[in-house]
Amino acid sequence: MDTLNLLWEGFGTALTPANLLYAAIGVLLGTAIGVLPGIGPAMAVALLLPVTYALAPTSAFIMFAGIYYGGMFGGSTTSILLNTPGETAAVVTAIEGNPMARKGRGAQALAAAAIGHFVGGLIGTILLVVLAPTVASLAVDIGAPDYFAIMVLAFIAVTSVLGKSRVRGFASLLIGLTIGLIGLDEMTGQQRLTFGSLHLADGIDVVIVAVGLFAVGESLWVAAHLRHGQTKPIPVGRPWLGREDLRRAWKPWLRGPLIGFPFGAIPAGGAEIPTFLSYVTEKRLSKHRQEFGKGAIEGVAGPEATASASAAGTLVSMLTLGLPTTAVAAVMLAAFQQYGIQPGPLLFEREPGLVWGLIASLFVGTVLLLVLNLPLAPVWARLLRIPRPYLYAGILFFASVGAYAVSGQVLDLLLLFVIGLLGFAMRRFGLPVLPAIIAVILGPAAEQQMRRALQLSDGSLTGLVNTPFSIAVYVVVLALLLWPVLRRLLPGRPGATAPAAGDTDPAGTDPAGTDRSGSIDEERTRENASR
Repeated sequence: MDTLNLLWEGFGTALTPANLLYAAIGVLLGTAIGVLPGIGPAMAVALLLPVTYALAPTSAFIMFAGIYYGGMFGGSTTSILLNTPGETAAVVTAIEGNPMARKGRGAQALAAAAIGHFVGGLIGTILLVVLAPTVASLAVDIGAPDYFAIMVLAFIAVTSVLGKSRVRGFASLLIGLTIGLIGLDEMTGQQRLTFGSLHLADGIDVVIVAVGLFAVGESLWVAAHLRHGQTKPIPVGRPWLGREDLRRAWKPWLRGPLIGFPFGAIPAGGAEIPTFLSYVTEKRLSKHRQEFGKGAIEGVAGPEATASASAAGTLVSMLTLGLPTTAVAAVMLAAFQQYGIQPGPLLFEREPGLVWGLIASLFVGTVLLLVLNLPLAPVWARLLRIPRPYLYAGILFFASVGAYAVSGQVLDLLLLFVIGLLGFAMRRFGLPVLPAIIAVILGPAAEQQMRRALQLSDGSLTGLVNTPFSIAVYVVVLALLLWPVLRRLLPGRPGATAPAAGDTDPAGTDPAGTDRSGSIDEERTRENASR
C-alpha cells in the first residue's frame, strides 16, 4: 500500500505542467535522434547533460527517461523503413520489419512497433514498481559463470536462427569477435590487433561498427544493384493494423515484456540479448513460420515489446544498485552524480520524490509515445517514397556525422567506410551481419566474464559450469546445437525438407540474414520481358 501511495505522489510530480512538457520534449527529441543512424539515445542524453545544469534534478531525469524511450522507438523506425537501425536494440526489428516495408506494409510494421513499445513499456514499468526489490536481490547473486553462459546462449541463438548455413553464421560471429578483440586487453594491458596505433588502443566503438555494417554496407549494396535502373516506388499501404494483424501480434506483445524485463534488470548486455531471444521464441511458436524472413509481423511485435520492457528493467539495477547495464544507464548514472545523488539501496529513502516522479514519468512517456507516433506511422512510411539516391546519400551523411561525433577523429570515418566495405562483402557472399554485430557488442564482456570465472577456479574449466543457473543455460545451448540433427531423425515430420525461414542466399543477404535479391531480380525480369 505504501508503494501505491508513493507512486500516486510520483504522478502528482510527473503531471505538473512543467514536467509534462519536459517529458514531451524528451520523447520527441529521443524519437528524432533515434531515427538518425548512429546517433542513439545514449549520445543524446550525453549531449544534453550540460543543458540541464539549470534544471531541477526531477525535471532533468524525466526528460532523460523520455529520451531513452523515444530513442528506442526512433531506432526501430529506420530499422523498419531503411534496414538501418538507429541503435543496437532495434537490430532485430530489421529482420521482419524491413521485408514488411518492401511489401508496402511499412505503416503496419511501424504501428506494430508503436503498440509493442506501449505494451512493453507499460508492463515493464508495472513490474519495475512491483518487483524492483526482488529482481535487485537476484541480480546480486549472479556471478561471472552465469554472465558468460548467458552470452554464449546469445551467440548460439543468433547463429542458429538465421540462415540455412550455420557455417556462414559462425563465420560472421568470428568476424565480430575478431573486431571486438581490437584494443587493450583489460586484464593485462597488452595491445591486440592495434598495429601500433594509439587510437585503436581503446578499441573500435560499437556505434562505428554497427553503422558501418548496416548503414554504409546497405547503401553500397543498394547502389551496386540499382546503378542500371530504378525500382518502382514502394507503396505505403493502409495506415492501421487489420484484424488479422492484431490477432497475430497480441500474444507477442504480451510475451515480449516477460523476456525483456528480467534481462534488462541484470547486467547482461541490455536489450540486445532479450530481443534476439524474443525473435527466436516467436519464430518457434508462430503458426506462420514460413513467413519469417519475409515479413512476419510477430517478428516486429515481440522484439519491440521486449526492448521497451528491457528499458524499464534497466532502471531497476541503476536505481537500486547503482549498476548501469546499458550505455544510457551509464550516462544517467553520471547525471545522478552531477547532482550529487548516489543511486543505491538508500536512494528510495533519501530521494523518494525524484525516484517515484521518474517512475511515474515512464508511464506518461509510454502514453505520449503511442499518442504521438501511432498517427505518424503513415507519415514515417512515406520516407520510402524518397528517391533512393537521395535517401541513401542522406543515410551516408548522417552515418558519417554519427561516427565522427563518437570521438571527433578522422580515423573513425576511415574505419566506418572500411567496415562498410566489409558489410558489403558479407552481403555479397551470403554472411548474415547480425551475428557479427552481437559478437562485437557482447564479445569483450563475454571474454572478461570467462576469464574472471577461470581465475576464481584457478584455471579449471569446471569454473564455467559450477552454478545451477549456468548449467541450465548450457542445457539450452546444447539443445539449440543438437536440434537440427534430432529434427532429421523425427519420422514423418511435415515440411522436413522445406527450406527454413530466413535462409540466406549467397548473392543477396540483408543485415538480418534474409534474402534481399528478390525485388531486384523481379525488376530485372520485368525489364527483360518488356524488351
